[in-house]
Amino acid sequence: MITKQLAEEIVELTMVKLHHNINVMDTNGVILASGEKERIGKLHEGAAYVAKTGEILRITEDNINQFPGTKTGINMPIHFQQQLVGVIGITGNPNEIEKMANLLQLTTEMMVHQSLVTTQVEWKRKMKELVFEELMISDSISTVLMERLRFLRFKNTAPFTVILVSADEFLPSSRRVIEQLEEQFRKDSALVGHSKLNRLFILVSGMDEKKLKRKFSFIINMLFRTNPTVKIGVGYSVHSLNDIHYSYITAENALEFGYKEKRLVYFEDIELIFLLRKNPKFETERFSKRVLNGLNDSLIHTLSIFFNCSMNVTDSAAILKIHRHTMTYRLRKIKELTGYDPTNFQDAVQLHIAILLHDR
Repeated sequence: MITKQLAEEIVELTMVKLHHNINVMDTNGVILASGEKERIGKLHEGAAYVAKTGEILRITEDNINQFPGTKTGINMPIHFQQQLVGVIGITGNPNEIEKMANLLQLTTEMMVHQSLVTTQVEWKRKMKELVFEELMISDSISTVLMERLRFLRFKNTAPFTVILVSADEFLPSSRRVIEQLEEQFRKDSALVGHSKLNRLFILVSGMDEKKLKRKFSFIINMLFRTNPTVKIGVGYSVHSLNDIHYSYITAENALEFGYKEKRLVYFEDIELIFLLRKNPKFETERFSKRVLNGLNDSLIHTLSIFFNCSMNVTDSAAILKIHRHTMTYRLRKIKELTGYDPTNFQDAVQLHIAILLHDR
């Protein structure tokens, strides 16, 4: 059904080009919008005939008496997906406006199609967001929720993974971002929408870790080109719809506790720091300061690189652009100052945790 707002837009846009009065009527023949404002809300007998028969009606001086209150012109049905949604009429001599009327009908149907398709897309997107929100708060999956998932054609196939995409600002381009993300997945394997302001969610179904990681490399590059503040948090994969809220929580924690400079953070990579951070902040800071006592920023950075290189002296030296002997000297210096030997497994664990806590 054509809305009053859409009818007004059609009249306003087409009258500028055609310089004839235009009427838009609903499927009962009532005028929704017109260049002649006094006719709005009244029944158009010609439009009612068109709505009933589905035929184009030419109102001339010869048959105008059959349609009281009308004027000469041409009235045409407007269809959307083979369904009558309204009637469009143009006032004038039918012989003179024939070509104009055909163009008007085509243009109107295009405008209606664009408007109604957009409305359907937005409604479906809102449905996805409501379904996702319900999955986050429900302890069990209701029959209604399952029906909604089926309506959205979402594949109920494990594993399920929640991915959160965060940025300083998405609007006003968030709709296009959502479309770009949807294009990366099969229609039945992902729900995409707004989770919070400037945060989007992707719920992926039936995709293993390797395939998902290949998707991420492309998604990161695509989003980062237009928004350098984009950050992606990936939750743990789960094997039941009932556990999707857990995947969501872990994705949130990935965003919160991940390294600031990293664009893509898996919860599994920051799970240790998350568990440590559950202790009071005072306790974690005290532990970090105690273990790293006496180290300056340069030595702390050296230690961080050393652990990132899996305790490989040669690789660490190459990244720091120092000689291997210099690297060995720094590690000895760290042992002297802290009492912990970075090359000893037990001591390295203590130092690594302290570094993780220090870098947050």
